[in-house]
Formats: sequence, structure tokens, C-alpha cells
Amino acid sequence: MPAYLLCCPPIYGHLSPLVDVGRGLGERGADVTVLTGRKYEDLVIRSGLSFAPLPAEVDYDDDDLDAWLPGRDKLHGLAAVRFGMIGMFARVIPAQWRAVESLLASQPFDAIVGEASFTGLAPYLARARKDRLPVVGVSAVPVILGSVDAAPFGTALQPGASGLARARNRALNAFLLRGPFRPVELAVNGALAEVGVSPTGVSFFDFAYRSFDLLFQLSVEGMEYPRRELPSTVRFVGPLRPRPGLPHASDLPAWWGDLDAGRPVVHVSQGTIDNVDLGRLIVPTLRALANDDVLVVATTGGRPIADVAVAMGGDIPSNARIAEFVPYDELLPLCDVFVTNGGFGGVQRALAVGVPLVVAGSTEEKPEVAARIQWAGCGINLRTGSPRPDRVRDAVRRVLREPGYRAASEALRDEIRALPDPIDVISGALAHMH
Repeated sequence: MPAYLLCCPPIYGHLSPLVDVGRGLGERGADVTVLTGRKYEDLVIRSGLSFAPLPAEVDYDDDDLDAWLPGRDKLHGLAAVRFGMIGMFARVIPAQWRAVESLLASQPFDAIVGEASFTGLAPYLARARKDRLPVVGVSAVPVILGSVDAAPFGTALQPGASGLARARNRALNAFLLRGPFRPVELAVNGALAEVGVSPTGVSFFDFAYRSFDLLFQLSVEGMEYPRRELPSTVRFVGPLRPRPGLPHASDLPAWWGDLDAGRPVVHVSQGTIDNVDLGRLIVPTLRALANDDVLVVATTGGRPIADVAVAMGGDIPSNARIAEFVPYDELLPLCDVFVTNGGFGGVQRALAVGVPLVVAGSTEEKPEVAARIQWAGCGINLRTGSPRPDRVRDAVRRVLREPGYRAASEALRDEIRALPDPIDVISGALAHMH
């Protein structure tokens, strides 16, 4: 039986797909250990996998990143991005690597699977291939590799195909790496030095794409900017497939039958992290569509349903249905539009069933996800994380009215469906490598 070590920061949106990969590998006969935060021990164990805890000094709470990155709320723009990158991905390297090193010394593994943002594998990947195990990556975020064909990640600019656009991209990449993001590179080099590793010469943005033996991108090429520099080791395998089996009736809200009433269904969600302030997207959407002939399904990502009424300052509109969670694999095929803050996983699941999107994202990678949706033509990018109700209303009505958005989403759906099961691909590659 092959044994694999899976490594991931304690961030639910990154960990959830990696655990799904681990579960799939386990179902195919592998022994899987997951290294991540203690908050997610139960998730790992319930998935039939072994759990290994990250050291306390890098085991932050993804629901309270202000405690891990004090002062981040006072920063904006590139300064905020730089601060977050150093805190989330540079200073964690030594402790993450020591945890990996300890596990490798304590038990035999055949390969390592790292979530692409788990930079603690950088010291190991700096070794010659003959001196280490195979290491593959799994990426559940947009491609961030620097390229002459795309603007730097974080700018959320469209790539452009002209010579002028390529010149802009070159200039922006050079400026950011030598200027605002130079402290990130210095912080990474300092972290590597702490564990006795020389600078790798690979920029932070290129790490996952140039260091892993293979990198499995959980999306399709049709949702990603072309890049001539993309290594052949990067494989677009599409989003993970739904697990077989329908939910029990008790798992569905009492109002579930309303979805079959014939009205267009609009789903709105702020995900599971950026949902502290429901007034950013859920409330504007409920207000925007209160008088439209649609059914609005809002999920709070774990927040109490009563919080929605409080955030609304009154009653819930009669055409709205609220739940903390619903089974996405059952809900999304019934939807006509998905209003989202741009979480990568939720967007991929919507595209897997051909649902067009309205995106309002301003944190983490979400503006870049929104930009790709605009580029692919499968939705509307509102270019803000806190849209006015009238902008949400206009965007939803346009997506419902203009068939091009649905057609583009369905084309991506077909591209996804044409691919083999991603876990079969990953499992087969790992078996071949060891």
C-alpha cells in the first residue's frame, strides 16, 4: 500500500480540496497522512485519513487572520498584499519545514502532495531529485506564474494580446519584483537561510510552477490566461468531481421544493471566510432582487440565519430563502445565476454545471478570479467587494437576459466534463513516480 504525506496551511478553502484528494487516494488503496492545523483534525479524521498537527507557531485560525497578521486591517493595496504574503507564506517556512522533516524521519512515505501555497516544502524541493521523494502540488487558486502574456498576479488586469500589452506586463512584473514585492523575496530568502538553505533563485510567484515535480491545477485552460512560460509539468485537471450519493432529505431545508416553482433561481454566497460582514454581498443582493420575479437562495457559510435579518435591519424579502449551508452539488444545477465574492472553489463548482456568475470580490485571490470570469465571458465582474444593490440587480438581470454568459459557462462545463477524473490522474501520476 503506497503511503503519501499531504501538506496544507490551515486555510479551509485550500485544505478542503486537498482533503478530498486525500480521501480519493485513500479510496484507491493509499495510506494518507495530512499535515495541517488542529482546527481541522476532525475534518481529516472523518475523511478516513491520518492527522498530523502543524507546530503551534504556524497554526493560525483562518477565521481570525487579524490575530495572525495584526495591523493588516490598516493596510491597503500593494502594501496589504505584501504584508499578507510575508505573514502567510514567508515567515511560516521554517516551522512548516521542520514539521515535514520530523514526519519524514518518523515514518516511510512514497511521495509528498503539497497544496501549492504550502511553502514549507521549499527547503525539501531545493534538494536534488535523487536525494528526495517525489513531490507534487495541487493548486486550488488561479495561476500566479509571472509571464509576459499576463499582468502580475494581484493587479487583476486583463492580459491583453498586443505588443503594447506585453510591454506593460514586462514593465509591471519587473517593477513589482524589484520594488513593492522585493521584501517578500527577502523574507523568503531569510526564512530559507534559517533552515540552512540558500536562495533558490525562483521568485515567490513562480515557486509552485517551477519547483514541484508536477503541479495539478484544479481548473481548466479555458478559465486561465495563456502563458508561454507555463512549464510542461503543470497539468490542468479540472475541479474535483462530486462524491457519489445524494444527501438525505433531512439534509435539505424545508423550503427546498420552492426551487421547482419555475422562477429563475439566484444563489448568493460570501463563502466561509469573508462572511463576517453579511452587508458586503448577501444583503445588497437580497435588497436588489426583493421585487424581481426570482427566487434568491442565500447561504451564510456557517453564520446563524438570524444574522441575515439583523444585517438587513428588518424582515427577509418574501422571495428569499436562507440557510447556513446547502449541498452545492444539489443546489447549483438548479441555479440560473450565482452571485459570489469569487472564492475559487465555489466558482469552479458553478462552472462544472454551467452556471454563469456575478462576482464581487476584493480580498485574497478573489479579484483575480473575478477578472478571469470577465475574460472567459462566463459572468460579470462588479470590480468591488461591496457593491450597491442597483449594480447587483443590473448584473443579475443582464446575465439572465443575455444568453452569451450561459453559453460561455456551458462551454467551460463541457471542457471540464471532457477531462478524466482528477483524482484518477493524480493517483496514476503518483503511482508512476514512485
